[in-house]
Amino acid sequence: MTVIRITDDISIDESEITFEFVRASGPGGQNVNKLATAVQLRFDIHASATLPDEVKQRLVTLGGQRVSKSGVLIIDARRFRTQERNRQDALDRFSALVKKATFRKKRRRPTAPSRASKERRLDEKRRKSQTKRLRKDVGED
Repeated sequence: MTVIRITDDISIDESEITFEFVRASGPGGQNVNKLATAVQLRFDIHASATLPDEVKQRLVTLGGQRVSKSGVLIIDARRFRTQERNRQDALDRFSALVKKATFRKKRRRPTAPSRASKERRLDEKRRKSQTKRLRKDVGED
């Protein structure tokens, strides 16, 4: 039983993750139709006992199309020719996604321009207006 360490206070037991090995398209030569080297990592987000609720919600959002309607995150890894490297790739991508979900997005606090900045903007507008006014032809009265 292996534990995947995400942060100092969040770690996921590997028993919560299931792996399914399927045949991969792409490179592999004669072995491409014989060996199941592609890996599908499955993780039931809502059934996880180790993740806090807010991290679960962010993980569903970050997962996007990789999360099924029942809340299962599916990561497909078929970049490499060997099953073990694809398995490790899927685990790495999974832990990176969960780690990203642990960070809370900062709320934007709306700000108003200061009085001095408003004054500078208006002064600059007056200066430009004056410059353009001086460029005009002087009409005869």
